[in-house]
Amino acid sequence: MPTRNISLTREQDQFVASLVETGEYQNASEAIRDALRALRQRREEEALKLDALRALIDVGLDDLDRGDFDEIDDAGLEGYLKGLRPKPDQRGR
Repeated sequence: MPTRNISLTREQDQFVASLVETGEYQNASEAIRDALRALRQRREEEALKLDALRALIDVGLDDLDRGDFDEIDDAGLEGYLKGLRPKPDQRGR
């Protein structure tokens, strides 16, 4: 297994040490590997969210190009936005 030397802040070192001391991890390497797995997962999830957002932007831009939109003045904006909020029963509750 490859080895790397890393520098941690005092707080990070204390956190890793506490994880090992409480038995959550056998050693610091396990804790750091788990942190890296979580970082990778978070980055993959963020990339998926970004892809979805870009797709929604494309849909909106296509709607604008087709003229398929409603103009809302400042006075009506708050009411329009309230109408976009899902009803409690639409959230699965």
